[in-house]
Amino acid sequence: MGRNRDPQPADAIALAHGAFNVVGGLWPLLHLRSFEWVFGPKTDVWLQMTTGGLLASAGLAQLTAAADPRGAAHARRIGLGTAVTLLAVDLVYVPKGRIRPTYLLDAAMQTSWIAAWLRRAPGRA
Repeated sequence: MGRNRDPQPADAIALAHGAFNVVGGLWPLLHLRSFEWVFGPKTDVWLQMTTGGLLASAGLAQLTAAADPRGAAHARRIGLGTAVTLLAVDLVYVPKGRIRPTYLLDAAMQTSWIAAWLRRAPGRA
């Protein structure tokens, strides 16, 4: 039989966070000029492209996991890992002046994703 189940909250978080990561990862790959306008010029474009590709890949893995009945836990692990990593980078390098203060907007979003995932019990997400 087909899977006609209603999405659970963890599925919704996985879909939303996965889409956010895909879009965020593809942005510098597809239009570096607008990305740099918001977040500042990059001296190592290859590093930005690598980060974008990895972020898009993580998002795709979350989207794929959300479709699997047991995939929410996998999407949660990916989501928490990416969000904690990006938050740490934002909070370390903005005060050092290495990246623009606009990255604090990203820090707020990453904090929101972490909170959303932590509200879900590990067994249920």
